[in-house]
This record gives sequence, C-alpha cells and structure tokens, in this order.
Amino acid sequence: MEKHLSEMSLSELTREEGIRCSCGKIHRCGLRYFQAGAGAVKKLPEALEARGRRKPMLVMDANTEKAAGNRVRETLREAGIPWSEFVFPETDGKMEPDERAVGALTMALDPSCDVVVAIGSGVINDCCKVMAHACRLPSMVVCTAPSMDGYCSNSASMIQNHLKVSLYNACPEAILADTDILATAPDIMLQAGLGDMLAKYVSVCEWRISHIVHGDPYCEEIAGMVRACLKRIVDQADGLMRREPEALKAVLEGLVISGISMAFAEISRPASGLEHYFSHLWEMQALQRGVPSDLHGIQVGVGTLLTLWIYENMLNMETVDRKRAEKAMADFSQEAWEARMKDIFGPITPSVLEIERKVGKNLPETQKAHLDCIEAHWPEIRQIIREELPARETVYALMKRCGMPLTPADLGITRKDTLDALLGSREIRDKYLTSSLLWDLGLLEETADRLPCP
Repeated sequence: MEKHLSEMSLSELTREEGIRCSCGKIHRCGLRYFQAGAGAVKKLPEALEARGRRKPMLVMDANTEKAAGNRVRETLREAGIPWSEFVFPETDGKMEPDERAVGALTMALDPSCDVVVAIGSGVINDCCKVMAHACRLPSMVVCTAPSMDGYCSNSASMIQNHLKVSLYNACPEAILADTDILATAPDIMLQAGLGDMLAKYVSVCEWRISHIVHGDPYCEEIAGMVRACLKRIVDQADGLMRREPEALKAVLEGLVISGISMAFAEISRPASGLEHYFSHLWEMQALQRGVPSDLHGIQVGVGTLLTLWIYENMLNMETVDRKRAEKAMADFSQEAWEARMKDIFGPITPSVLEIERKVGKNLPETQKAHLDCIEAHWPEIRQIIREELPARETVYALMKRCGMPLTPADLGITRKDTLDALLGSREIRDKYLTSSLLWDLGLLEETADRLPCP
C-alpha cells in the first residue's frame, strides 16, 4: 500500500481495481460516483451518464419528496431524462424496513428502468438496496440527511420475520449529498447521524476483542479508517448542529467512509457492536407492541453510553474470575433460558431458538473455549479497551451539548426493556458482542442488574 486507508481520499478509496491491503486482501467498494456540496443534486444527470443509466426509478416518501424529490424531478426534466417513481404512502407511524415495504416497492418497479434512485436516508436507502439487488439492478442515492452511515455499505438493516437482520447485497454506485438539502434536515436527523458515528468507538473495540476470542477476521487498516472518520465527525459536531455547510459536508463524507469500511470488511463489524443491538431490540419491542420507536441513530447514541459504562466496569477487573464463570456454566439451565427468551421475544421466540440450535452459543464447550482464550488474553483485552474507548463522561458531554437524549428514560424506554435488550442482544444473530463476552465471564445477569438506567 502506498499510503494508509485513513489517509486516502474518497476517490482513492473507491477506485475500481480496489486496494491491495497489508491484511492480504484486496478491498473493493461498489461506489463509483460521489458528489457533496451546494447544488450537488444537479449532478444527477452526470452521474447517470457516467454509469450508462438511461431511465431511473425514483423512490421516496412524503417527507423526502418535499426535501429533495421535487428538485430531482426538476433536474431530470431539464436534462430531458425520463423516469418512473414510487412514493411510499404516508402511515400513522414510522415506516419500517420490512417485507411489506420491499414488497410494495417491488410491485411498483417499472421494468423499463435500469437504475433505482433512493431519495432519502436510512429506511428508504435500505429498502432500495434490497429490492435493487434482488432485481439485479444498480442503485444510487440522493441523501436527504446526514443521519446514518449506511449510505455506502453493502448491507441493509432490515426487519425479516419480525427479527432485526443485516442483509448483504451491494452498495450504491453513486451518492449525491447536496448540502442545501442536508441543511433542511430536522435536528433529530443530525443528532441521529452523530449517534450512529459515536457508536464506532465501541464497534472497533468490540471488533478487536471478537478477533481474539471468536476468531473474527480483523483489518487494522480498516479500523484506522473508521477511527479517522470518527475523529473528523466529532471535531465537526458543533458546526453540524449549526448547519454549517462545511461541517455538513465533512460529516456526510465521514458517514460515507464508515459505510465503505463495512464494504471493505464485508461484514458490519467496523461500524456496529452492542450499542446497535440495544437499538435493534428496542425496535423489535416497539414492533411487537405496535408503537413507534425513535430513530435508529438516536437509540444507538443511548446504547453507546450504556456500553461504555459496561466497559468501564470491565476495566476494574484485573483478572478473570474463572470460578465465577465456571459456576455460571454449571448452573445454566436450558429450560430457564428458553423461558427467558419467551419473556423477551414473545411470538418470535422460535426464530431465536433456531439460531441457538444452529450456532451453539450456549454449549459448555463453546463457553469453555472462549473462557480459556479470554483468560489467556485478559491483559491484552483490557489494553484494547483503554486504547479504543474515550471516557464515558466525554461522550456524555458531547451528546448533551448537541441536545441528544442520554438515557433510555429520555426515549420513554423502561428499565425492564433495557435489561431485556442487553440480555437478548446476543441471541438474535451469530455475532460475538460485548454481551457475549459478559456471558462467557459469567457476568451478564449481574451486569444487567447493575445497569445504570431508571
């Protein structure tokens, strides 16, 4: 490598031949066209021509239609480019990225279109990626808010069979981020983007630990890229909330680079850890009750503070208490565990039980292998925590300064739902999380009981 990934520009990171990395892999990303700045939406005809696309399918909802949809239509009309479109109908609650949304979008697809253009942020972007990939079409994005880091990822955070899952597909080939449009986003959307990025402190730390304990592939170059874009966004946080154009551009570019990190790693580990799973479980709880949940990034910010508290407590452990861990292993009851799962997950419990049947996270031999590794590497694990994580008070102060919710109670989430989110987090996917580490140490239940939430 001629230079570190963290030192490369977006054009260098997205070159078609990829980047041969010191980790031994060639990292590639499908993004081929990126424009950020005032009036960037006017570059859509250029992006379409550069990729050889002739007729886009525009996808938006009522809110993003007002924010950017009309500007996109005007731009295409002036350029003489035909298009089809689908506007998601307004609903009483928050639109969910589930089978119903993707099905509606697929039924509306005009077969004469050769590219799907998502006009929006999280949910619309994810639904378009899933549908476009299934229909073997490329996608593009006109960003409406710097609210999340999934614009350029090769995965979509979806609800499938009432479970929150990551579906791997393909990242968009073009992204347009018009700062005039981004500046109109509500405060909560800006705060959501910041919350999604603050999570990267935890995700990189957890990625390194999972590499040691669970053998997950790890790339220091990708981790360094995530750290660099996180620093840029934290440095610009105050300007972001003032809607300064340069801050909006810098934050959006940082969010895009975070998405590129997931495409390079081919997994979500660089950008998602336990803090995201607090949000996933809270969303699933809300879905089961038929009530709305807060924006993903807002919930992730609160989950980040909770996870930082957990790691601060881990740092107080100079050695691994093997007897405690082995006692928890000996005391494990499959019957009691299944009863707990039914209490947490209700009607979707069979899906959770099936994941455990396939993966075997609860098997004594699995926990013993993990425990042996944790004990042998405990000084190294504690050093990783020190290197990667800022003081919880520092992140708390930044979030408070930006007017963000700070506790589950601020989101209307009960203590029981928060404890259930921690206890259930390790169950919904085959991913080694901070809660998995607590389980292997025999500390998950105790940590849940002590979690600082009203």
